Parts: sequence; structure tokens; C-alpha cells
Amino acid sequence: MQRLRRDMTPAEQFLWSRLRGNRLRGLHFRRQQIVHGFVADFYCHAAGVVVEVDGGVHDTQVEYDAARDQAFAALGLLVLRFRNENVTESITTVLDRIGAACTERITAATGSPAG
Repeated sequence: MQRLRRDMTPAEQFLWSRLRGNRLRGLHFRRQQIVHGFVADFYCHAAGVVVEVDGGVHDTQVEYDAARDQAFAALGLLVLRFRNENVTESITTVLDRIGAACTERITAATGSPAG
């Protein structure tokens, strides 16, 4: 686990710098969180949202990623996947999508908006 945190990709580091410390709408994210035996890149427990940042290796592991997504969905979690280049080139759009999804799920579950 320590190695995964230390060896985050540049895109993961870039996104983490925007998520850490409740910087996105006051939402708390964990990085490299183990969920149902899988390591999620980023996880917001309050919203039940897993955020995955996919590089080229994911082109060769489509079936594995689909199995992970199904396992997360079976737990009631929403998985948001972004390509490395989306994170590095369109960070505002990525953050808007993550924030909106989290806020929507928290609002639906509690009846009151997050933040």
C-alpha cells in the first residue's frame, strides 16, 4: 500500500492535489483505499463514489476493470473513470463531474446537500 501511494502516476498526483484536504466541495476523499478487496484510486465514503484514473495499461485489462466496476456496483458504489489525459488536460471538467456526482448521491441519501 505504501508503494502505491508513493508511486502514484502524475495524473493521480495532480488529481489528489485537488481532492486532498476536503478541497472539493468539502468532500473527504481517501487515496488507494481498499474496497471489497480492490484498491480504488480515490474513494469518497460519504457519497459512495470511487474515482479511477486510467492510463494505457487499462486498455489491456478491460475485463478486470469491468469485474472491479461490477464488484463496486454490487456494494452500491458509483465508479467514475477518467483517462490520464482528461485529468491533466481538463481538470476543471473532471472535478465538476466528481463533485456533482458526489453531491447528487449524498443529497439523494440524506435529503440535504453535501458541504
